[in-house]
Amino acid sequence: MHVDTIAAISTPMGEGAIAIVRLSGDEAIQIADRIFRSPSGKKLAKEPSHTIHYGHLADPATGEIVEEVMVSLMKAPKTFTREDVVEVNCHGGLVAVNRVLQLVLKEGARLAEPGEFTKRAFLNGRVDLSQAEAVMDLIRAKTDRAMNVALNQMEGKLSRLIGELRQALLETLAQVEVNIDYPEYDDVEEVTIPLMIEKGTWVRDEIDKLLQTSSQGKILREGLSTVIIGRPNVGKSSLLNSLVQENKAIVTDIAGTTRDIIEEYVNVRGVPLRLVDTAGIRETEDIVERIGVERSRQVLKEADLILLVLNGSEALTIEDERLFEAVSGMDMIVVINKTDLPQKIDMQKVKELAGNGRVVTTSLLKDEGVDELEEAIAGLFFEGNLEAGDFTYVSNARHIALLHHARAAIEDAIGAAEAGVPVDMIQIDVTRTWEILGEIIGDTVQESLINQLFAQFCLGK
Repeated sequence: MHVDTIAAISTPMGEGAIAIVRLSGDEAIQIADRIFRSPSGKKLAKEPSHTIHYGHLADPATGEIVEEVMVSLMKAPKTFTREDVVEVNCHGGLVAVNRVLQLVLKEGARLAEPGEFTKRAFLNGRVDLSQAEAVMDLIRAKTDRAMNVALNQMEGKLSRLIGELRQALLETLAQVEVNIDYPEYDDVEEVTIPLMIEKGTWVRDEIDKLLQTSSQGKILREGLSTVIIGRPNVGKSSLLNSLVQENKAIVTDIAGTTRDIIEEYVNVRGVPLRLVDTAGIRETEDIVERIGVERSRQVLKEADLILLVLNGSEALTIEDERLFEAVSGMDMIVVINKTDLPQKIDMQKVKELAGNGRVVTTSLLKDEGVDELEEAIAGLFFEGNLEAGDFTYVSNARHIALLHHARAAIEDAIGAAEAGVPVDMIQIDVTRTWEILGEIIGDTVQESLINQLFAQFCLGK
């Protein structure tokens, strides 16, 4: 079957040392040969796979030299897509890379859809669906831990475990088929029911282990939504700047300076934080500030972690106590700021209001206490010493949802087996579990979902 040739720019747009235009498909090498001019007159089709060649690109219609290039040649099937792949390395300017792309499109390639290279790798059996999704996780990783999780998934660690679970279920289904085909033998049923309970319980326990890592895995993948709250002028913006190590927020002595929501990603001891600096929450007549305060209240509802900042040089106020009430029951770290000034805050009262939340003291003006705060954040979510390589993390929301569905289905099967339900009825739940797990790796997934998933990828990946 003929496979059309796709092309796209695979490096970020903008000025840089080099840019790469990637081609994949049956005519990738022929298209490259038509436009490639080597000083020695070599033809790429006759060159060995996985070699790189210096030369120029020229428009066949006019003979005009378009760009000086290095062309990487990779012949099927030992390529990412398992198709012929050519990568044109050119100068990194916007004009240069676009001229190269337009030339290959003119010669017969078509512009790739988002994620189409990885989609072809999946469709050609190079990777399964969970490995393909890990490609984007790898690109978007914001910490070393997040990158390690994506690498493990891309190398098939999750796929292998899912495969083992499905194989156990398949063996159980085979035993059920024997029971259905030979109902006259009582000993077959005596073997089948205990086997279903044993295998089903093992599968359920393994799913539970995966789900135990899901909350941390999701944090590694998407970032921990962390909201900085407090009364105006207690040091919220200074805290943001200390964690980000840049002056992203305006810091002044004037209360109410932050009028809107400021977001920034930051890596804190391997924990990716999506930091949100809010407008100081207080009663105000200023219309613009009031809008900011309302937005602050809204983001509180979506937060994974609250950093509640208090002014250590002032006594607790009614507004402070209302903030504690607003975040009651949420994961919280209380930051007592301005310890460089004479302390007036009631620390005992703060600890009572904080409940199980950690209390950290800082002087952001003198850059004191930030290390302790970072340790508290890491300790709260990763117990300080948990490494991404220790577990098979599940970080993808789609995978987590499917694992919950699979667990419910196998739990139904175990319950039915223990209640003495006929094996052909139990078989329905076991088969359903096997199919749901197959959706994670793409064995039993619908085409519409595949298209939707790859549409979220970058162009050229």
